[in-house]
Amino acid sequence: MHTTDPVGWCSSRNSLIRKLLTSFIGSSSGAVKICRKAAIVSFILATGSSQLFASESSLAETQVDWSKAPPVSPPPRAGIFVKPPMGPGYFSLLDLIDGNEREKPQVDPLPPSALTTTPAFDFDFRYLEQPGHEKDFFDPVKRIHLGSDWLLSFGGSFWYRYMHETDSRLNAAGINNDYHLLRTRLHADLWYQDQFRLFAEMLDARALGLDLPALAIDKNHTDMLNLFADVKLGQFMDGLAYLRVGRQELLYGSQRLISTLDWANTRRTFQGVKTFWQTPAFNLDAFWVRPMVTEPNQFDNWDKDRNFVGLWGTYKAIPGQVLDLYYLSLIDNRNVSPANITQGNVLQGDSVLHTIGARWVGDYERILYELEGMYQFGRRSHLDISAFSIASGVGYQLPLPMNPQFWLRYDFASGDKNHRDGRSNTFNQLFPFGHYYFGYIDQIGRQNIHDFNAQFTLHPQPWVTFLGQYHRFYLANKRDYLYNAAGAGTIRDITGQSGSHVGDEIDFTINFHLSRHQDVLLGYSKLFTGEFLKSTRPGVSPDLFYAQYNFRF
Repeated sequence: MHTTDPVGWCSSRNSLIRKLLTSFIGSSSGAVKICRKAAIVSFILATGSSQLFASESSLAETQVDWSKAPPVSPPPRAGIFVKPPMGPGYFSLLDLIDGNEREKPQVDPLPPSALTTTPAFDFDFRYLEQPGHEKDFFDPVKRIHLGSDWLLSFGGSFWYRYMHETDSRLNAAGINNDYHLLRTRLHADLWYQDQFRLFAEMLDARALGLDLPALAIDKNHTDMLNLFADVKLGQFMDGLAYLRVGRQELLYGSQRLISTLDWANTRRTFQGVKTFWQTPAFNLDAFWVRPMVTEPNQFDNWDKDRNFVGLWGTYKAIPGQVLDLYYLSLIDNRNVSPANITQGNVLQGDSVLHTIGARWVGDYERILYELEGMYQFGRRSHLDISAFSIASGVGYQLPLPMNPQFWLRYDFASGDKNHRDGRSNTFNQLFPFGHYYFGYIDQIGRQNIHDFNAQFTLHPQPWVTFLGQYHRFYLANKRDYLYNAAGAGTIRDITGQSGSHVGDEIDFTINFHLSRHQDVLLGYSKLFTGEFLKSTRPGVSPDLFYAQYNFRF
């Protein structure tokens, strides 16, 4: 039996949404109009389209297929991606020790890497509902059925990282920095059928033994990384639509503009509301959020002066290929103070910034490719914004032992040629995974930069991944700042006489996948200074060594 509103579900759902909005995000009276409008549009699309959504059966009659529920958002393909070996072979050190040679990798929602950008709420353990799956020690806490309608899950992770930085942060005093990072994450996930979800994740991030003041991304003592509720809005065409309210991580596309930033000890999170609709061929997300401000010894609060609005569509109907189209708007009402400008935070505050972009990424046979373009416009103080960025690359998977692959790439982000011409031309990288694209020393960001780079990867064993990168950096404009991975301007020669060649960087990493729960990552990076750094930071010769252990379940 079908009805238009079985057991008053639609009306109760709307009431529930209102309560969730009040409890999770509070009043939005201080938000600018464009943010209100975006949120309203999202709610209308989500809650007011009952005529478009397919009618639902009575909840009392629903039989949940837990092998397909709850739905999970698969992680997007990053740029400079690596196609893993497919077998046969030993896919972990434990496999080698046990003599367990596999025909193909085991089904595992946990990526075989010490760095995991995917949020914990998108790990897919639905395979545990299938008969004959491989057993694991932590299986009993992953899919706890409470009757026929409720599902409970627990998980978490711990990592330790040792860092050694020479001439850390390009400081003129030549200070080195040796320190230790510790991070613990624990989460609980509760579902009612595929209709309603509560997800909570705790984070504790600590930094020990630093020679320089800790960065904002290093410390956050016992706080909430994620705390949200999902409500199913219905089925439209061949996809499901949901509303998410509360504190949440965001991850989109190449992660050049929006990322969880897993390299950071604290990760990045937001608070607000998101609607998302997923079909086999197309995804569409709309969100209004505010970034969280990390308070190391207090509970974090959202930044009331910044509103981030987005609409992101992904077309994925062609196997191996993905097309992203997106619009993002960042409204930054923070005051621009002389101290901000002195610290190089010239892109922060008093601005309305719009970003439109498109990305095409995929592989064909052994050819790998990616192209992404981003254009920005709006107002910053009394200046008109006009800036852009391009990321392009082509790679190849060689048909040889050890699965060798290489990429050749060019990345560009515009800089400001004249700060007195009434225009702001420096690209704003928003909330990126900066550590991934411009060298692992993190002194270069996607702002005012040319980067000619190459990457080579090998798998000496399926459980070992070796990666080498080379970067050659030039300022896009000699009179603008050199910006670091966090987006702060660090060094500037207003005359332009120091030249544009920043330097050359080499990066080496090797990841050992010990077992499905454990990874070890070793890395070394060296920045060979060019004419710009030699003139502005004479004698500085930065490098970086790190060793990381990660356990997760």
